[in-house]
Formats: sequence, structure tokens, C-alpha cells
Amino acid sequence: METTRQRIADTLREGPRTASDLAAALSLPTPTVYEHLEHVSRSVDGEESFLVSPPTCRDCGFDGFDDPLNAPSRCPECKSERIDEPAFVIR
Repeated sequence: METTRQRIADTLREGPRTASDLAAALSLPTPTVYEHLEHVSRSVDGEESFLVSPPTCRDCGFDGFDDPLNAPSRCPECKSERIDEPAFVIR
């Protein structure tokens, strides 16, 4: 039986996913997925890479968030709350 982190890693090997995508696919709360993603990112071996497409503000395009493993609640530039989630993939 696979652990939750193994299931997340296997899903990310199939293609890019957001934390919300993973939460829906694996029947987990989104905050729990973010906790697991931090561990998954550290456990990827040297043959693979854990890649993150950063969150992006839909209003001004800002993508320089300081912690891409968390979903920001608002843009530091324009204060908009219209933020696209970061996407994650293992390649």
C-alpha cells in the first residue's frame, strides 16, 4: 500500500498539478497537500527534479512570490486576491 506522499509523487510524475487538483484526486484537504508537497520536494532523488510553476497574479502578472510551496492569499504588488495556484510536477 502506498503512502500519501508516494501517491502525490506518482500523480506529479504523470503531469503538472496544482494542490487543489491533488486534493480532489486524492480526497485530501488542500492545506494537507501543501504540507506533503514540502516533504515530496525534498525526497525526489537526483535522477528526477521537483519543478514548481510559481503562483501568478491574474490582475498584474506578478509571479515573484517568496514561497512557491504555499498558496498566497493576495498579491504584494497590486493587492489583488485573484491568484493562480502554483503547479507542481516531477520530471
